[in-house]
Amino acid sequence: MHRRGEHRFRGGDVQTALLSNGEQGKATDPNASKKSNVQFDNINVKLKFKDKSDNKSTWKGFWLKVKTLSPFLWPRKFPILQVRVICCFFLLAVGRVINVYVPIYNKKIVDSLSSTPGVDLQFRWDWIAIYVTFKFLQGGGGIGGIGFLNNLRSLLWIRVQQYTTKEIQVELFRHLHNLSLRWHLNRKTGEVLRVMDRGTESINTLLEMILFQLGPNIIDLLIAIIYFFIAFNYKFGLTVSITMLLYLLYTIGTIEWRSKFRRRMNLADNECRAKSVDSLLNFETVKYYGAENYEVQTFHEAIGKYQVEEYKANITLNFLHAGQNLIASVGLLVGSLLCAYYVVNTDEFNVGDYVLFASYIVQLYAPLNVFGHQYRMIQTKFVDMENMFDLLRQEQEVVDATDAQELVPKGGGIEFKNVTFKYNPEKTILNNVSFTVPPGKTVALVGPSGSGKSTIIKLLFRFYDIESGFISIDGYDIKKDVTQRSLREIIGVVPQDTVLFNQTIKYNIQYGRITANDSEIIEAARGADIHDRIMSFSQQYDTLVGERGLRLSGGEKQRVAIARTLLKAPTIILLDEATSALDTHTERNIQDSLNHMCVNRTTIVVAHRLSTIINADEILVLKDGEIVEQGRHQDLLLKDGIYAGMWNQQLESNQDRAVTPPATNAII
Repeated sequence: MHRRGEHRFRGGDVQTALLSNGEQGKATDPNASKKSNVQFDNINVKLKFKDKSDNKSTWKGFWLKVKTLSPFLWPRKFPILQVRVICCFFLLAVGRVINVYVPIYNKKIVDSLSSTPGVDLQFRWDWIAIYVTFKFLQGGGGIGGIGFLNNLRSLLWIRVQQYTTKEIQVELFRHLHNLSLRWHLNRKTGEVLRVMDRGTESINTLLEMILFQLGPNIIDLLIAIIYFFIAFNYKFGLTVSITMLLYLLYTIGTIEWRSKFRRRMNLADNECRAKSVDSLLNFETVKYYGAENYEVQTFHEAIGKYQVEEYKANITLNFLHAGQNLIASVGLLVGSLLCAYYVVNTDEFNVGDYVLFASYIVQLYAPLNVFGHQYRMIQTKFVDMENMFDLLRQEQEVVDATDAQELVPKGGGIEFKNVTFKYNPEKTILNNVSFTVPPGKTVALVGPSGSGKSTIIKLLFRFYDIESGFISIDGYDIKKDVTQRSLREIIGVVPQDTVLFNQTIKYNIQYGRITANDSEIIEAARGADIHDRIMSFSQQYDTLVGERGLRLSGGEKQRVAIARTLLKAPTIILLDEATSALDTHTERNIQDSLNHMCVNRTTIVVAHRLSTIINADEILVLKDGEIVEQGRHQDLLLKDGIYAGMWNQQLESNQDRAVTPPATNAII
């Protein structure tokens, strides 16, 4: 005899259960991206999600972006890394001083070797040694590339940069997992991956460029202007100041103007990446309809659009370089002519002064040219990071109450009390729904597509929060009293379509309880009646299942999922049309495993085949979001209502007669 409370179903992935139900389309919320007040790492921000305005300044909200990143920049818990940061800034300060003295000692050497009336030539080996030492520390100028100070600073900074990159990557990954189901249903996986890649790659260089390149170069420029006013005269100071000002204004203005082309290129790149990932993930559908050429052509067009935007971005970059070169050359020409005039026609300057001016101005133009590159790169990195900031600031729709506690199950009794819910304001999905499931009992949900059956599963798992009423488990209000983590730990969800990780069979079973040992994994596999099948594979438990588990048959995937759920040992089991995708033969073969898993567990079943729920403790018939009938199987047939009509329709189609096993083998 089949005992009440025994069931058969497939174990599986929680999110797959939500993606594979008939009401998936209703999860789209057109208001999900609206402007909202959100909080991230105790930083309140006002956000309009995915603002792609071409005219938006990259530097708008600069300090807000820095403030958002600041928790990841300073290694608070690692004193050794803090010492490294301090040493890096010390080396930076020393480099600024050396940059001033290199051209000064070059002038001294030239003056000591110049033949002037009344002055003897001097062999100042000490000045030459100091000059070469400074050049060794400074680097550049074609005598060794990166200087010793910069090289040492870069070496010290590696671990600091790795810390920052790791922290923000982990935080972004954690944040994405904490976002609501509504957001994940609306996302494009390829686009999100591309945003993550570009954003984290930008962080690798952005911080170093601001702290150790752009900032020091601005300091060098200010020191140079002051030096020319003092060491030469106001004419040289004005010449250098005007040249620098024009150069910087032109650089900043042009880069801001061309930022829209970079944004458009990023959007086209996102679209190209999203298209390629989506097409490859759905390769079976592509092959079913012989649409390979169509997919290739669509991808070809996406690349073409990207290359059009890339061409615009590159052509404007060439325009920027040409203007920078013109301004720098004119400034160098004016300053050189002025200095040469003073050397020839006055006694104020000598040849050494001309060498000092020429070497200093050339040394100055080097960081000035780099400034244009640095500003452009920093601006580009900020553009690349904009989408990542959108992800970081995307609000969590479902959050724990401030005083939420751990849910301690006492049998798994479930109560829905006057529950009303809607995905969007236009349509109510559940309207004042009330029912109870006593601990260890089974309630089945049936009804036409779109009646709200699968929504009840989602609400119980708290993927959404209800409009009104309350849902409780063992007396705990799941919205106000308990944490989401503790709630989901006691619930096992069995979806219609099981999706596995592209890992080994052992990994997929162990995912039910990560801390399980090998013997527990094997015991769960035996309980799901798949151990012998696994041992017949050449790699046994180390067999790779392929992407989404496609290397396994439907029945094998189901058994792996059952083993995973058995390993989790949940108090409550939710079956979302768990067997409707299986053929009759496979369904019968895994029935004992399903029965074993659900013994004495509180169970809610969303059923398509009515023959599988005839032994349920109670059957709820939903229509248009309301419970229109409820009772046991025989009682509902006697009422001759909606349920009886559904039962008779299945009988008339001969579907149940052809596929239904004896009543003693029914899943309920």
